[in-house]
Amino acid sequence: MRLSTRGHYGLKAMFDLAQNYGSSPIPLKAVAQRQNLSEHYLEQLIAMLRKAGLVNGVRGAQGGYVLAREPSKINVGDVIRALEGPIAPVYCVSEENPGACDEADNCITRTVWARVRDGIAAVMDAISLADLCREAEEGSYICKGKLPE
Repeated sequence: MRLSTRGHYGLKAMFDLAQNYGSSPIPLKAVAQRQNLSEHYLEQLIAMLRKAGLVNGVRGAQGGYVLAREPSKINVGDVIRALEGPIAPVYCVSEENPGACDEADNCITRTVWARVRDGIAAVMDAISLADLCREAEEGSYICKGKLPE
């Protein structure tokens, strides 16, 4: 399973908003510059995150975006699902419709994919934006790479 730039860049943007949580609204231009992202692409991602209820927009001269909840109450899984859809290494074990396959009762590999889905979901759901901020402060992870769009 491979995530697209939507999930990767969206998580970077949410991390940036989490690092600035509690301050004034953050303009997208500032997030784009700090995270080395296209502002135009980021606008598309923020629209999806707003629709999912993860960020709020503030209009006006001092406007920008803020997290809709505390960083400890938003996990990586929330962000990825908002941008990429339900977690599923293959269609037949989708979180939204796990029994969608006609062969579900007879497919031995389905259990493998369900376990993979559950493992990925468990990891993503166990890491909050607050955890990422703590790790960044401790210097325990640094990501400077940019993926092609």
